[in-house]
Amino acid sequence: MPDSKRIVINVSADLLDEIDKLSHIENKNRSTIVREAIDLYLEERKKSLMIEQMKKGYQEMAAINLCIAGEDKQN
Repeated sequence: MPDSKRIVINVSADLLDEIDKLSHIENKNRSTIVREAIDLYLEERKKSLMIEQMKKGYQEMAAINLCIAGEDKQN
């Protein structure tokens, strides 16, 4: 990774144990495990934000559609 940067994070001993176990099982180093975890988190976060935006848009459209439907009933 030519453009990588080093960061320092603090994690609980239990979390570090889990990372080390996974590291051993998957034959990957800690950095790879943490990097993959961050990638997954960010991907899920993007999906969640998109879903929230879609919900908001659908709710706004529902209100508009109800208004339009109400106008049609009056004519």
